[in-house]
Amino acid sequence: MKIHINNLKDTEKIGKIISNILEEGTVICLDGDLGAGKTTLTQFIAKEFGVNGYITSPTFTIIKEYNGRLPLYHMDVYRIGSEVEMYDLGYDEYIYSNGVTIIEWSINIKNMLPENRINIEIQRIDEKSRMFNITGKGTTYERLTEELINYESTCN
Repeated sequence: MKIHINNLKDTEKIGKIISNILEEGTVICLDGDLGAGKTTLTQFIAKEFGVNGYITSPTFTIIKEYNGRLPLYHMDVYRIGSEVEMYDLGYDEYIYSNGVTIIEWSINIKNMLPENRINIEIQRIDEKSRMFNITGKGTTYERLTEELINYESTCN
């Protein structure tokens, strides 16, 4: 499913929709070039999810933990050199937890990702607009697809 994003307000709306369908064990994989909007989308998801405080990219710390409706784990694996590094950081404990995990640059650990997940590739069109290509597998992804179809039908 592809969704055209015209501005930050659209990104915020999509973040809210995503946040509302999240459940225990959900994994969201965000990919796209530097500056595409991965962290911005994460900020909107986290805000709606009940996380207080400002979300920043965990580029150097790799993983940040937040309290929201459920625990929220935000990973940035841009600097990860190998899958072994991820296991050393306790990757399994986050992915298979009772929380929600958002992974920026998930392409770098694609062989480790769970089968059931939501993938969002963000393509930058210009300064304000983006194209979100959303794919995935599992019941949470299916619910998201339904919600996004409903959202798109109200926009047209």
